[in-house]
Amino acid sequence: MRTSRKALALVAVLALAGCGNAKEPAATGDQNSDKSPLAEYMGEGFSSSAGGGMRVAIRGGEQPTEAELAKQRKVEDATAACMKAAGFEYVAVPPDAQPKSKFNDAFNLPADKFAQQYGYGISTIDWSKAMSGADDTNPNTKIRNALSPKAQKAYDVALNGPNANGPGAVVIAPKEGSGPTNNSSQNLGCRGKAAEEVYGKNPKAEMDKYESLFKDIEALMKRIESDQRVVDATSAWSDCLADAGHSGFKKIDEPRQKVSEKLGQLTGNQPNSNGKVVKGPPSFDKVDAAKLADLRKFEIALATDDQKCRAKVYDDAYKKVQYELEKEFVTQHKAELEAYRDGMASR
Repeated sequence: MRTSRKALALVAVLALAGCGNAKEPAATGDQNSDKSPLAEYMGEGFSSSAGGGMRVAIRGGEQPTEAELAKQRKVEDATAACMKAAGFEYVAVPPDAQPKSKFNDAFNLPADKFAQQYGYGISTIDWSKAMSGADDTNPNTKIRNALSPKAQKAYDVALNGPNANGPGAVVIAPKEGSGPTNNSSQNLGCRGKAAEEVYGKNPKAEMDKYESLFKDIEALMKRIESDQRVVDATSAWSDCLADAGHSGFKKIDEPRQKVSEKLGQLTGNQPNSNGKVVKGPPSFDKVDAAKLADLRKFEIALATDDQKCRAKVYDDAYKKVQYELEKEFVTQHKAELEAYRDGMASR
């Protein structure tokens, strides 16, 4: 998946909701460190990945700072007050009382170990359940479950806005003619209002002043991808995968995309004749169990060989080019990067 300025802005918006005090970055970063030169300025969740893109790295083991926890508590308290005003009961749940995902340990596995057990984590993890807020230990789940179906719907709308489609779920791209208006799509209910109170209104608008920086980063990624050393490494990776029995992959993200396409065919979570697509984690409840098992077997085998080939012929070459060009980029854009880092830290 190629990087876009919109994607970079989204990463920045996510950072607004979870940034702590910024640390003074190391001078330039090096190939043996966990952070690239650019990531030192762009934040913990910002990573340049082999495969031509900037991605948010979700790691289950990272602990939030006390400042982040304090903001999350404020959001919960504000949500409870808003729900009370709307006529519903809602218990503010402290962030440290939130149960860990059952996949928390899995997310901290080394890439090769994760691939051996979960592939890419596409068909092997039911994200509709892994990310669901419907946990039996959450008092709000019990409160909602005690309501009538009609009252549950009203509760969901009050909590998550008119696009609510269940506890913690929001419809992003509904079917033609049946979805929310542009105005209602911006209404995220009491949770959205609470987040605005704590983090400010429309944080994405604040990213406009960094548009030039994001554009330059996008150009940087294209330079990394087109560097002859990366092109040669990609070709070697493709040959390696073919030797392992997976021919036809020419771009580094194509194996992952192939699995996503196959899962989309099983779940129906793919574009229809009108070009619309249902977004959000698909449920596996109604998927043919035998076909899903076959897909998981395919995914794990492909991902395992993919990781082996990356480690063998691709990763080192990509990282060398990445660090070299990012170091040069940081030198040339130091003022803009410091402004971005300081802007995120002040939130």
